[in-house]
Amino acid sequence: MASAAFEEIADTFEFLDDWEDRYRHVIELGRAMPALDEAFRVPATKVEGCASQVWLLPRIEGQGPSARFDFQGDSDAMIVRGLIAILHALYSGLTLREVLAVEAPAELGRLGLNEHLSSQRSNGLRAMVERIRKLAAESAG
Repeated sequence: MASAAFEEIADTFEFLDDWEDRYRHVIELGRAMPALDEAFRVPATKVEGCASQVWLLPRIEGQGPSARFDFQGDSDAMIVRGLIAILHALYSGLTLREVLAVEAPAELGRLGLNEHLSSQRSNGLRAMVERIRKLAAESAG
């Protein structure tokens, strides 16, 4: 149930044989993402459980489970910015119902991230997914 943007990332990862190349691609995805305005780097948007500083700002269009989900995110670590960009590709534009139905571990597993991220980064990625799911559930009502 992945978006076209996420499928494009998955295709690129399949094309890149070496994990070093994939790692560089993740960083490039992070560099291409717009920065989150300082005004939104507040405790309410901060994701706990990440070794790096991470902020996620949801943007919900509509009401109830069929509302569309989007978010902005940022981090002080380039690799984490890239992981945020991957999550953005996975979730943005979906309805809140669809966000809650995404099997994030399986989708992210297609990229081979589990085998190559440190345990701290993996925990941070899991915390970001949990935050996104929580935001979607709260907004869906």
